[in-house]
Amino acid sequence: MCGIVGYIGYRDVYNVLINGLKRLEYRGYDSAGIAVINKESHIYKCKGKVADLERFIQGKVVSGTLGMGHTRWATHGEPNDINAHPHESYNKKFILIHNGIIENYARLKEKLEHRGVKFISETDSEVLVNLIAYIHEKGNTSAEIAVRLALSKVVGAYGLVIACTDEPDKLIAARKGSPLVIGVGNNEYFLASDATPIVEYTKSVIYLNDDDVAIVSRDGLVLKTVRNNMQTPRIHQLDIDIGEIDKGGYAHFMLKEIFEQPQSILDTFRGRVAQDLNDLHLGGLFQVIDKLVEAKRIIIVGCGTSWHAGLVGEYLFEDLARIPVEVEYASEFRYRNPIIKPDDIVIAISQSGETADTLAAVRLAKQAGALVLGICNVVGSSIPRETDAGVYTHAGPEIGVASTKAFTAQVTVLAMMAMLIGRKKDLLSEMQFRSYIRSLTEIPSKIEKILTMDGEFRRIASLYKDSNNFIYLGRGYLFPVALEGALKLKEISYIHAEGYPAAEMKHGPIALIDHKMPVVVVATKDSSYEKIVSNVQEVKARNGIVIAVVTEGDTVIKNIADHVLEIPATDTLFSPLLAVIPLQLLSYHIAVMRGCNVDQPRNLAKSVTVE
Repeated sequence: MCGIVGYIGYRDVYNVLINGLKRLEYRGYDSAGIAVINKESHIYKCKGKVADLERFIQGKVVSGTLGMGHTRWATHGEPNDINAHPHESYNKKFILIHNGIIENYARLKEKLEHRGVKFISETDSEVLVNLIAYIHEKGNTSAEIAVRLALSKVVGAYGLVIACTDEPDKLIAARKGSPLVIGVGNNEYFLASDATPIVEYTKSVIYLNDDDVAIVSRDGLVLKTVRNNMQTPRIHQLDIDIGEIDKGGYAHFMLKEIFEQPQSILDTFRGRVAQDLNDLHLGGLFQVIDKLVEAKRIIIVGCGTSWHAGLVGEYLFEDLARIPVEVEYASEFRYRNPIIKPDDIVIAISQSGETADTLAAVRLAKQAGALVLGICNVVGSSIPRETDAGVYTHAGPEIGVASTKAFTAQVTVLAMMAMLIGRKKDLLSEMQFRSYIRSLTEIPSKIEKILTMDGEFRRIASLYKDSNNFIYLGRGYLFPVALEGALKLKEISYIHAEGYPAAEMKHGPIALIDHKMPVVVVATKDSSYEKIVSNVQEVKARNGIVIAVVTEGDTVIKNIADHVLEIPATDTLFSPLLAVIPLQLLSYHIAVMRGCNVDQPRNLAKSVTVE
């Protein structure tokens, strides 16, 4: 959620921090700040963007080789200069940046206030830095011991970087429920909430686990737990190039990522599809494939776009593998006392691999004895490390807050899983299996064809950019696409939009339809085509505006709808991969024309790492 960057080494720390915060802007934030620490500490922070922070700092002291920076997404306390991070303790001894939520902050704050500690912000983070400082002062302890003792008293989630002016050549980092990674360079270390600020300096990283505490000095790194158990750091190599986190000439990351989908889908099935198109190899499932084949029930958990991908997965698994599937919002799953059996298989879907609710659902499912699989995009993230097995999507970094290529990569993985299980259960003949594989390999070129029609999507967007409401309709495999299309529009353009199964329109939403209401109908040729034609006619009979996504060559809906967006024909199970592209571009162009910040929509963060 919030962005964290820290550095200790030989470089000019200001440039490392500011550039790092710019790399983290995609996460979403409302204020920013840095602390440069040498013999004295210099803290600069303000409400607004990193550019506002740069202007605020001009002419001020920023020299040094150790420091930390932060972009805040407000939870406790409104966005303002005082609530921005870094936070300094009451006695000026400790400086802290924090991603997460301290759930018992009110009780801790009350105790500290009773002992004379003064607070200046509304944040839970200031409570933590003051608790550390109080323990350090009263117990006459080292900074490390004060941090570990304080963390043993807090309830909640945190990713932390802490400095102590009594020990000015050291940074302390800690993690519980909120991601933190340490980049290892030559006589230097980088700390960040994800790898994007690190990749231009080093590819060697250490992912902190829950309850880890890292003491980072100029001489090296010591890793232990909150309970003082020593840990052996495991160094991983990043598979990200700096060019992958630049816009590459596109106006926005979102547009770049929409246009990357032919490649990201190709990368997701590359090496997994046999050259003769006769088999699929999902190495991450090798040890568990027999359990998948024998599964009596699959539970898919996810949030937002990943939940929509899971809905497509439900159709795929039930259609091709004949396994009952339930798709759950991860945010609700653990709070309704779900029935999880040891022979269930739970599939957790998350682009970042750090989604707090999905990670909690993973842990609940594991405690219940279920086999838990992950579908994630970020190598080394928490969900792949905590699940029993899984499949990476290989979509490459997704910087835009509104997820696009992650959705199509997730659906691609789910399709391959369903196809593989269906074949191993002899529910798919060799001919059917080969045909589906061939159709999958044709998807990237078909998306490229859709992308050439971007001008038409832009033209239609210009006609409806001032609308206040949209309805999206779909049936079968395309109902989740309608939901995803509506989500994309509302999250980046701030237009109210709702997705429905087309047949449900008559059970309420039809009351909303009039001559001002654009209705986006996803209506490609499949077994329910004639039914959705009837739905289109019902909208037109009430003077609604119909924007239809149809299969190339369609003549029936083309003669009824106000606008049609054509996509190439494909097998029904792959239709979501094509049908979602026009909806992504329609949302993008409407948002741009409305002057919205497409890559950083208001109130949203890329990775929701706190509840």
